Amino acid sequence: MNKLTTLSVLPEGCLSEILSITSPRDVCSAAGITKAFKSAADSDPVWERFLPPDYREVIARAAAPVVFGSKKQLYRHLSESYILLDRGYLGFKLEKKSGKKCYMLGAKDLIFYMGEDEDEAADNTLEWGHLPESRFEDVAIARDAWPLDIRGKIASVMLSGKTTYVAYLVYQTTSDSYGLSNPSHTSVNFLGVWNGSTDVWLHNPWLRTSLRKRAQRKDGWKEVKLGEFYYDGENEGEVEMAFEEYEGFISGFIVEGIELRPK
Repeated sequence: MNKLTTLSVLPEGCLSEILSITSPRDVCSAAGITKAFKSAADSDPVWERFLPPDYREVIARAAAPVVFGSKKQLYRHLSESYILLDRGYLGFKLEKKSGKKCYMLGAKDLIFYMGEDEDEAADNTLEWGHLPESRFEDVAIARDAWPLDIRGKIASVMLSGKTTYVAYLVYQTTSDSYGLSNPSHTSVNFLGVWNGSTDVWLHNPWLRTSLRKRAQRKDGWKEVKLGEFYYDGENEGEVEMAFEEYEGFISGFIVEGIELRPK
């Protein structure tokens, strides 16, 4: 009799307590050991521990009802795809392996500057449209834009503590796009700590094809890294993210949003 089989004689409450200090992946693996482990692995007390402390408040903000029969079902639902919050401009999900929070600020939740004056808002150089493959109702399409300055903000208190996050600009291009080979600047600023790059290309013709494909996502979109930051869960503030291109005109550039996910 191995150690795991020996543990299965413990009361379900004890098994649940043991499993809740592991990880979602470990719990799913343990479910196949014995019936006792499966029962404990499916229990609400276990999956409650993997959900963020404020999950009730989060799903109460969902634009559409979040239906679930158990905490395990809720965890799976939140880790499989984004749910839209508030006006439908903000996406929320959980990282499947850890339960840490992920967010995507939709294009309508971003600020676009497309003029020589930074205070000049985008006008006829920015179009709003819908793509079936987008999780948001609206995406932004830049047409003959110069300069192109995209910014997003999020309060750190919304994120998971003791976590390093990476911010990405999620985008796509039209068949007649141009100006994507110009160098761009990216940045993430949190509590005065700056991280980013002054040498980023949306399309770098000098890179090998294999390297360019790294920007491709499983959902069919592309992404470019803006920067990363660490949130300790205590020192709260606003995370500021930016993508800036000042070298030349850009057209046919479709922005879905800015995504923040654990590193």
